[in-house]
Amino acid sequence: MLHDMEAQAVQEKKDEEVSFSAFKMWCDTTKRQRQESVKESEELMEQQTADIQKAVSDVAQLGDQLAAIDLEVASDKADMKAANEIRAKEKDEYATTHTDYSESIDAVSRAINHLQKNSGDHAQAAMLLQKVADRASTPLSARRAVSSFLQSAAPGDSVGLGVTAPEANAYEFQSSGIIDMLAKLKDKFRDERSTLEKEEMNKKHAYEALAQDLTDQIERSNSGKARKEKTRGQRQEDAASAKGELEATTASRNEDQKYLEDTTTGCQVKSQDFQARQTLRSEELTALRKAIEIISGGAVAGAADSHLPSFALRRSASMSPLQKHAAQFLQDRAQATGSRMLTMIASKVSVDPFTKVKKLIKDMIVRLMEEASEETEHKGWCDTELGTNKIQRESKTEDVNTLAANSDQLNADIQKLTQEIADITTSMHELDVSVQKATELRQVEKEKNAGTLQDAREAQDAVSSALSILKDYYANAAEATALVQDPMDDAPTTFDAPFTGQQTAGNNVVQFLEVISSDFSRLESDTEMAEQQAAADYKKFSNEAEVDRAMKVADIDNKSKLKTRKSGELAQTTKDLKATQEELDAALQYFDKLKPSCVDSGTSYEDRVERRAEEIESLKDALQILAGEDI
Repeated sequence: MLHDMEAQAVQEKKDEEVSFSAFKMWCDTTKRQRQESVKESEELMEQQTADIQKAVSDVAQLGDQLAAIDLEVASDKADMKAANEIRAKEKDEYATTHTDYSESIDAVSRAINHLQKNSGDHAQAAMLLQKVADRASTPLSARRAVSSFLQSAAPGDSVGLGVTAPEANAYEFQSSGIIDMLAKLKDKFRDERSTLEKEEMNKKHAYEALAQDLTDQIERSNSGKARKEKTRGQRQEDAASAKGELEATTASRNEDQKYLEDTTTGCQVKSQDFQARQTLRSEELTALRKAIEIISGGAVAGAADSHLPSFALRRSASMSPLQKHAAQFLQDRAQATGSRMLTMIASKVSVDPFTKVKKLIKDMIVRLMEEASEETEHKGWCDTELGTNKIQRESKTEDVNTLAANSDQLNADIQKLTQEIADITTSMHELDVSVQKATELRQVEKEKNAGTLQDAREAQDAVSSALSILKDYYANAAEATALVQDPMDDAPTTFDAPFTGQQTAGNNVVQFLEVISSDFSRLESDTEMAEQQAAADYKKFSNEAEVDRAMKVADIDNKSKLKTRKSGELAQTTKDLKATQEELDAALQYFDKLKPSCVDSGTSYEDRVERRAEEIESLKDALQILAGEDI
C-alpha cells in the first residue's frame, strides 16, 4: 500500500509539474503579448494625439486663409463696382459728347448746304451757324468768324437781302470764306468725333480687360475658397475621427493594462501556490519512502519473524511444497507475460533456500517499484519537457507563419506604393508636358491674334481713308458744273452735259468698301473676343494644372512616407522572423533530442507499467504462496 501511495504521489507530482509548466508558458506568453499590446496602444495614442493637434492646427490655418480670401473677394468686388461706376460715367460722357459732335457736324453740314445753294433761306443758315457758334466745342477763331459773318448778314441789311450786284458779290465772297472755314470746322468735328470714338473703344477694351481680370480673380478666389472649405471640413472630420479612435485606443489600452495586472497577480499567486504544493508533495514522498524503509527493515520484518512464532513455524513446516508451488506459479506467470525476470526468479525459487528466496523476491519487488518510481519520474519529466516543447513549437510555428504573412503583406504594400508613386510621377510628367504644350500654343495663338488685330486695324484705317477720298470726291463731283458749248455742225461730237463723275459706280464702290470696313471691324472684334476667351481658358487650365500638380506632389510625399514606414516595419518583421525561426529550429532540435528517451523507446510507457505491475503482482502472489496463503 505504501508503495502504491508513493507511485501515486510521484505521478501526481509530475502531472502537476506538467500542467503548471503549460500554465507558466501561458503566463509568460500572455504577459508578453499584453505588454506589447499596451506599448503599441500607447504609441498609437501618441500618433493619434499628434494627428488631432495637426488637424486642429490645419483647421485654424484654413480658417485664417478663408478669411483672407473673403477679404480679397470683397476687395475685388469693390474694385468691380468702382470700375462699373467709372465706366457708366464714361459712357454717359461719351454719349453726350458724341451727340454734341454729331449735332455740330449736322448743323455745319446744313449751314454749308444753305450757303452753297445761295438761294435758300439765309435766315435758316444764320440760325444753324448761330448754333455752331454757341457750341463749346467750336474753336474761338471759328466762333469769331461765324459771329462776324452773321453780323455782316444780319436781317434787314442790304447785303443780307442781296439787293444790289456789288453787295451780292461781297456776300458771295464772304460766304465762300465762311464755307471753307465751316468745311474745315466740319472736318475738325469729324476728326475729334473719330478720336472720341477710338478713345471710347480703348476705354471699353480697358474696362472689359479689367472686368475680366477681376471676374477671373473672384472665380479663382471662390474656387480656392471652395477647395479650402472642403479641406477644412475634411480636416474637421479627421480630427473628430482621430478623437474617436483615440478614445477607443485608450479604452483598449486600459483594458489590456487591467488584464495584464490581473494576470500578473494571478500568475504570481498561482506560482506561490505551486511551490508550496510541490514542497508538500516532496515532503509526502520523503515520508512514504522513510516509512517503506522502516517497515522493510529488520526492526519490523525481523521482529515479525522473532515474535510471531506461529507465522514462522507455518512457513518452516511447508517450506518445500510452498517453495515448489511458488516456483511453478512464477514459471507459469513468466510464460504468460513473457517476462524473463519472472523466469529468473522462478529458477531461483527452485534452488535457493526458503529465507533467501523470500528475500530475493522482496528485493526484486523493491527494485521493480524503484524502477517504476524512476520511470514515473522520467515519464513526468518527459511529459513536462514534451508538453513545454510542444507549446513552444506550436507557438513559434504560429509566430513564424504570422510574421511571414506580415512580411508578404508588407512586401506587397511596398510594391504597390512603388508602382503608385511611379504612376503619379508619370502622370505629373504628362501634366507638365501638357502645360508646356498649352503654353507654347497660347504664345503662338497670342502672336497670331496680335498680328490679326494689327492687320484689321491697319486695313480699317486704309479703307477709311479710301472711303473719305471717294466720298469727298463724288460729293464734290455731284455739285460740279461745266460750260456747255452750243453744238456746231463741223465740230466733233463731244459732251453736252456737265461731268459729275461715275456716281453709280462710285456709290457701288463706296458701299463695297463700307462692307469691307465692316468686315474688318467685325474681324477685330471677333479676334479680340477670341483672344480674351483663349487667355481665360489658358488661365483656367494653368490654375487647374497647378492645383492638380500640387495634389500629386502631396500624394507622392504621403505615399513615400508610408513606403518608408512600411520598409522599416518590413525590416523589423524580417528581423523578428529570423529570430523566431531560430527559436523554432532550437525547439525542433530539442524535440529530436527528447524522442530517443521519451518517444522512440520501443514499448510504450503504458505497456511497460502494465508489465511491471504484473511482475510485481506475480512476485507478491509468490510471497503469499511461500507464506502459505491462498491466492
